[in-house]
Amino acid sequence: MIEVMVNGCNGKMGGIICDLVDKNENMILKSGVDVVDTGLATFPVYTNLKQIPENPDVIIDFSVPKATFNILEYAKENKVPIVIATTGFTAEEEEKIKEFANFIPIFKSSNMSYSINMFKNLLKEIAPKLKDTDIEIIETHHNRKIDSPSGTALMLANSINEALGGDYKYEYNRHDKHEKRDKKEIGITSIRGGNIVGEHTVKFFGESETLEIKHTSYSRNLFAEGAIKAAEFIAQKPSGLYSMENLY
Repeated sequence: MIEVMVNGCNGKMGGIICDLVDKNENMILKSGVDVVDTGLATFPVYTNLKQIPENPDVIIDFSVPKATFNILEYAKENKVPIVIATTGFTAEEEEKIKEFANFIPIFKSSNMSYSINMFKNLLKEIAPKLKDTDIEIIETHHNRKIDSPSGTALMLANSINEALGGDYKYEYNRHDKHEKRDKKEIGITSIRGGNIVGEHTVKFFGESETLEIKHTSYSRNLFAEGAIKAAEFIAQKPSGLYSMENLY
């Protein structure tokens, strides 16, 4: 049995992960970590990492960047594998996470969906064939999402950029610009509203036609299920940085 700690256990996604771990016959929900213990959980919830009496086998982190780095320090000190499903990291923070992977196994993905991973790989294949088009990414999420653009949108943009040689820039705001669109740019637009779980569209605009590829998430369970698969995968792995590419 794999003993699991959930960082951000009181959040919406954290709660879903806790429920699914509790129902998983190969796992035990050992504990949770959050800024406040609501007293409603049926498992131990710690607000101070120093209070944790016994280490889990693996940590699933679905929180915010600051909380992620707190739990990373704990994971490093206690040699605990960790799944990071949190998004909104800066480029500098991404590099710091890579440094932690020298000491512990880290599974990190901006999106835990298998089909999003297929989407990313598909973009790698077709982008070079559509390099003369104007590329735009539109992402839509619920009104409670605090980071913009989404980690998934950036992941898709990075996939396209890498396939095209890495010299494209990302354009997030054209409001203050009064010039033609640069051919070497990828536009990224964020929409926030309602309770939409997640929608990502990539458009390749040509002179006479447009190719559009779209992925829509209907349930948050999708991401929780992926995180649990990642936790099962990484529990016995050596130190290093792992991703969805390693899982499937």
